[in-house]
Amino acid sequence: MLILKNISKKLGEFRLNDIGLEISDGTYYVLLGRSGSGKTQLLELIAGLTSPDSGEIWLNGENITNKKIQDRNIGLVFQDYAIFPNMTVFGNIAYSMNSGKNGKHRIKERVTSIAAELNISHLLGRNIHHLSGGELQRVALARTLITSPRLLLLDEPMASIDASLKDEIKRLLRRLNRQGLTIIHVTHDYREAVSLATRVGVIHSGKIIQEGDPETVFRKPVNKFVARYSGFRNFFRVKFINENSAWKALCNEKLIFNMSEKSYPHEGLLILRSDDIRISPENTSCPTDNCFKGIVREILPSEYGVEITVDAGETFYVDISADTFKQQPYNELSEVWISFPPEACIVLQGSN
Repeated sequence: MLILKNISKKLGEFRLNDIGLEISDGTYYVLLGRSGSGKTQLLELIAGLTSPDSGEIWLNGENITNKKIQDRNIGLVFQDYAIFPNMTVFGNIAYSMNSGKNGKHRIKERVTSIAAELNISHLLGRNIHHLSGGELQRVALARTLITSPRLLLLDEPMASIDASLKDEIKRLLRRLNRQGLTIIHVTHDYREAVSLATRVGVIHSGKIIQEGDPETVFRKPVNKFVARYSGFRNFFRVKFINENSAWKALCNEKLIFNMSEKSYPHEGLLILRSDDIRISPENTSCPTDNCFKGIVREILPSEYGVEITVDAGETFYVDISADTFKQQPYNELSEVWISFPPEACIVLQGSN
């Protein structure tokens, strides 16, 4: 288990502030944040490239806060791979074993084994200059994994890889994790977290502002920043009223949303996932709760299929699959009905 206890570090005007984390063995932990949020700096602290101003780092019951990087048995793969340009693929992978403690036969055996595992055996004799991004990523991983690290740190591992190769690298990383390797993967792309993580942390301005399993973090964000990062597009500033023991949310004196049975603050930010909103060309299939007539303003392709922007007094963004759109196409300026159940409404207090 990796434990970070109250880690703080000042870097110029930026500061990592009181970071606390517990990452169990075998976890695939994705640390999600924008550029400049502190995620790479946190990796460097865990790896031992820098030291914290305060706090402690524990790995498997051992305090490694002041241990040298070479004594931590932690693997780090940099965003730019940091491959040696004057060496072959074999030379790069074998580099960390060339300490005099390993004979040539042992080195060749280990390199051959790890290359086969990562499907790069055919590249061992090549110079690295003509390798693709995906091949370079595998070489960098092999060079790190050959040391049998207790923990693997990945700094934006998909950033320089073509989209066509990302699925291949994801499959490789999932397989390594299933084999028991604990992985901490930093990225700015929440889709990587959705497809890989067993646990997610969101970091912003040097603080981890939400942590948990992907389902909780991405469906129940604690604030607007996490909600936007999680793909939410529908935000409504509302006031809450209780009429005859039934809660409702009033949006700009225009729309009234029926809410599920619970108590609410005086006001807040109501958010909806785009795929929780149903759309229909007529109101016959529209339920009584939260059903609104609107006009289609824009239709765009999206990663989920099709995004339809609807003006129903407020702007709603609705995601439907490409197959659904083929079965029931919509046109801009056409009249539609949108609906969503009260339990789809998520309320955030405050505006951040």
